[in-house]
Amino acid sequence: MEDSLHIAEPVALVRPRGAHRFEAFSPKLKRRLTFYRRCAFDQWVLIESDPAIGHFCERPGFIQFRERRHLADFLVSYSDRQELILLPDPVIDEEAKEGLELNADAVNVRLVDAAEHAASRVWIENWLRMLPSIVATQGLVSVSLLDAVERFVASPKPLSAIEREFSKGDPVLVRAAIFNLLHTGRVHAEELRTDALSWMTKFAVRESDDASPKA
Repeated sequence: MEDSLHIAEPVALVRPRGAHRFEAFSPKLKRRLTFYRRCAFDQWVLIESDPAIGHFCERPGFIQFRERRHLADFLVSYSDRQELILLPDPVIDEEAKEGLELNADAVNVRLVDAAEHAASRVWIENWLRMLPSIVATQGLVSVSLLDAVERFVASPKPLSAIEREFSKGDPVLVRAAIFNLLHTGRVHAEELRTDALSWMTKFAVRESDDASPKA
């Protein structure tokens, strides 16, 4: 992407009075993130769990959109495009001087409404259970284990069968391996969109000819 935006760091934001503080660690970015709105935290989970998104930045800068100056919530980068995301009730700041000024004509702007998050609630909650496992085991899951688990789920296998197959190893790392494979798009688990993660959740290798992976 020749005209890609390159954001060094997110815009600093003072915690709004009375707002909750949500802390997270992003495996994609390998750094901590702080949010003051639940909708921003939920959107991060959706971004983090999408293997088609290679990079992102929270609060990348300000954008003049529909005659108001908004603080964009996210800039996400795919292999072939970038996208600015505005969440419900976006932060409007007419006075702030610090922060990159973004051009709405140069990048697609996507408005996300509350209904989209409501429809993804099960998926979000499942990833909130899996991400801590990925974060806690960073650097501990071997390439050989990842490859072995991927081969084992060449046909769909429930989580219980995966852990039983590799029972001689550390069960924490085995579970982290399957979650890492899901995070990077090497396997998929469609049930996680509608059902809570369980021993019966099936994971399967993703076909190599799948041009647009959805975890």
